[in-house]
Amino acid sequence: MDVWATALDPAPAALERLPGLLSEDEVARAARFHFERDARRFTVARAVLRELLGAYLGVAPRDVHFVYGARDKPALASPLADSQLQFNVSHSGEIALYAVGLHRRVGVDIEQLRALDDLEGLAARNFSAAECRALFALPPELRPPAFFACWTRKEAYIKAVGDGLAYPLNAFTVSLVPGEAARFVEIEGDPAAAQRWTLQAIDVRSGYEAAVAVDGPATVTMRGDWQEPTS
Repeated sequence: MDVWATALDPAPAALERLPGLLSEDEVARAARFHFERDARRFTVARAVLRELLGAYLGVAPRDVHFVYGARDKPALASPLADSQLQFNVSHSGEIALYAVGLHRRVGVDIEQLRALDDLEGLAARNFSAAECRALFALPPELRPPAFFACWTRKEAYIKAVGDGLAYPLNAFTVSLVPGEAARFVEIEGDPAAAQRWTLQAIDVRSGYEAAVAVDGPATVTMRGDWQEPTS
């Protein structure tokens, strides 16, 4: 499973080139954003996704077509779906993160670290009892990064299974203590699932937490920043 990152505030030349890779409906979607910043981030993230998938599939970026599932999650449309290429996208702040691989369901999440007014309340409403105990046992200064580590790992799994808001965040438990490897501790209703799934923290850059979840054993490799393919 390959993981790629891209900056959503690229050089002016890229900002001129990338919109030309979008489909008509994607251009229309970008135009509906109220703030130019949000339109730019969507445009860059989606155009780079097209470039990246096109490079894996050997097709032009504009020849990549999508269908959409729960939470507006994109997947390859036929006939490219026959390739069994699976992918997922997440963005936060000025970074987008992509996970790409074959056959296995995958989810990725990235969050920019920020101050939270109600960290304890958010954890109590969304984390499992075991996660809350582990979080609140930490010194106060370690709780914010541990919170976002837990959040990204849980969101990556939710995105991989594709159930969106129908899947309770507190129905499974992940590791969160700084220094511990990312892993599933328990997934309710499926005792074997915690051992089957791969969960990995991704080191993107300072100020961000990120994670990838894969349905089955997988080697997850951070490939770095995506670069425009050269002809």
